[in-house]
Parts: sequence; C-alpha cells; structure tokens
Amino acid sequence: MSGGHANRRRGEVEAVIDGERRILCLTLGALAELETAFAAGDLNGLADRFSSGRLKAADMIRLIGAGLRGGGNLLSDEDVAAMSIEGGILGYARIVGDLLAATFAGPDGEVAANP
Repeated sequence: MSGGHANRRRGEVEAVIDGERRILCLTLGALAELETAFAAGDLNGLADRFSSGRLKAADMIRLIGAGLRGGGNLLSDEDVAAMSIEGGILGYARIVGDLLAATFAGPDGEVAANP
C-alpha cells in the first residue's frame, strides 16, 4: 500500500521504506501477532517490554513488519529484514519509536507501561 497520509489519531505513522512511502499501524490483529511473537501475556506485558527501550534487531523487524501489515502492506518479516531504510539503524529506531508512541503513548507523549 502506498500513497495516502497517516492518521495519527488512528495510530498510523508514515515512513519511507525501500524508497516507497508506506503507512504503518499496530492494529488489534498486529498487536495480537506481537503478543504471540514476544510471548507477552497481554497488552500490558507488551507495553512493558517496549517501554524498556531495549530492543534487538529482530524485535524491530517484527514491530515494523506487524506495523506494515496493519497498514495494509502484504510483507513478511523476511521481506522487512531485506528492506532498506534511510538512516540505517537510527532510521529503523525512529520508525519503531514513532509506531510505539502512536499506539501506546499517553497524553504526555511517553510510552505507557499500562495502556
């Protein structure tokens, strides 16, 4: 899915991945996928894991992949792992941070430990 604009109130973020502007969103289905992938018992466990700020490269791939699929992009985690993002690891981290903030952030902008 390309084109369109991200609607932050719906938890969407926009990112240029492999030279194409894409919408990412952690939908309920994407969050359920992440709960399973990270063996989190619930959304609070998932938020706790992400609020630590300590993510592995594989975690970022899963998060970006789930966000892309939630945004309507038909891409596997393997596809995401092979894609390039401007700015390298800092670019990946920015996308992950934006996605988590759009999904879990409270009114102060901090990622909530208890959504």
